[in-house]
Amino acid sequence: MIRQTLPVILTLLVFSPRLNAAVPCETLSTLKLLNTTITMAQVVEAGKFVAPAAPRGAAPRGENADADGRGDDGANANADGRGAGGGAGARGGRGGGGRGPAVNVYANVPTFCRVAATLRPTSDSEIKIEVWMPVANWNNKMLAVGNGAWAGSISYNAMAAPVTAGYTATSTDTGHTGGQAATFIDKKEKVIDFSYRAVHEMSVAGKGITAAFYGGGPKLSYFQGCSTGGRQALTAAQRYPLDFDGIIAGANATNASLMHGTQVWVAQQAHRDGDASMIPNMPVNKYNLLHDAVLKACDAIDGVTDRVIDNPRQCKFDPAVLLCKEGDAATCLTAAQVETAKRVYAGPGVFRGYEYGSEGGWNGTLRAPVGIAFDSYRYLALNNPNWDYKTFDIKKDIAQFDKTVGPLMNSNDTNLKPFFDHGGKLIMYHGWADPGIPPENSLQYYSKVVKTVGASKASNSIRLFMLPGVGHCAGGDGPGTWDSLGALDQWREKGTAPASIVASHSTMGVVDKTRPLCPYPQTAQYKGTGNTNEAANFVCK
Repeated sequence: MIRQTLPVILTLLVFSPRLNAAVPCETLSTLKLLNTTITMAQVVEAGKFVAPAAPRGAAPRGENADADGRGDDGANANADGRGAGGGAGARGGRGGGGRGPAVNVYANVPTFCRVAATLRPTSDSEIKIEVWMPVANWNNKMLAVGNGAWAGSISYNAMAAPVTAGYTATSTDTGHTGGQAATFIDKKEKVIDFSYRAVHEMSVAGKGITAAFYGGGPKLSYFQGCSTGGRQALTAAQRYPLDFDGIIAGANATNASLMHGTQVWVAQQAHRDGDASMIPNMPVNKYNLLHDAVLKACDAIDGVTDRVIDNPRQCKFDPAVLLCKEGDAATCLTAAQVETAKRVYAGPGVFRGYEYGSEGGWNGTLRAPVGIAFDSYRYLALNNPNWDYKTFDIKKDIAQFDKTVGPLMNSNDTNLKPFFDHGGKLIMYHGWADPGIPPENSLQYYSKVVKTVGASKASNSIRLFMLPGVGHCAGGDGPGTWDSLGALDQWREKGTAPASIVASHSTMGVVDKTRPLCPYPQTAQYKGTGNTNEAANFVCK
């Protein structure tokens, strides 16, 4: 009898919800883990956390902006000034349509044990991490959150929601301080830390610290990130398939050579006339003009006129309809501007460009190259800090990227069988209106994974959600706020794959539209009756 019940007792001890920590938080300051130095272990009382100032050049907390202030990996304030950045939080992103009142994301965070550590897997590594563990009501799970652009700081904002929901939360600066590549140029180990090693080391240390605090490690470990965080997510599944049991990868920045190459190329096209003033040949006031013309041509294709294009690939639009009769005016495009728009939609030939509906955010990608793309090429691929992006050679320079930094940053391996074989679940998502990372990046990767592992295994392990009208990670005219973590957790723990997930859109903090997100290639189709702003009146087909 004892032999039969002992495993059950051990299971209860390890996996039953713990309401309180096994040891005082402060005792973790002496914890010994491989390659790990604990630098802080203290209790933070409920609602009292204040984020440290961001390092110089790093992304603003929770905004994932590039060093020059633009949004993460291309990001994305829309032409009307609304942010479309978005980070890796416990939910799938912020709603667009206006920022609404400022919110203290830490106000509802319960009392937690805050541990900071420095990890040194190599002599030139200095990976900072933090692990936040709720003192009470831990759910036996850990969520690691990703970074934006060049990282360079802990993603504090993204840690708040998971801790509030009962998770251990962990984040890393990926091994350097400040959001610019110049901080680790000619330092290969730091490039490796940024590219993939830091997230792995964080996962190992995070689990060890969690186990020491609660008297047992997490039953399930998840990762969630968007943009650079999306690349981190897929890289983890590829290189370290046992690190996480479930992964959420948004607007993934894998296929870095082609993706960053496209980001540099579109800026090159907007400056192809050689204007010494560095003003792109399509000024900001023309983006909304173009966007409205696209919506006029394609918005109603899905049967609902709501300023959202459900599937831009069905859109047939020629920018030449806006061609000025003569000269230039605010209500039309010059011949050069028409040509720029055509090139941005088409892409450079080696990779697809931006989709119809993304025009509102082109200011972040056309006025100058996206910061991380520009730096990836000039610092890492070409080793020339003075490189002029207007000399970009799409084939030659991409080949050089593939040769130098590609093996570290491309993360193109589509054989996710080892991750899927241990029960790993992967939710991918991408906004159709993303003006930073072309949606083709996620569509292409998803399709290749399905082909590599087979349709049967893929159907049990991976879902891609394309978000109509949503920008880079969040924002835009479409519903971009959704509980991706809840969907992942249900799938991994209960075996319930997400057939659809309700998302919402807000204006000034007030929800004004809901819509089901559908697993690709399905789309949300209006049933023909009822309010078109309510998700219940749509079905995934």
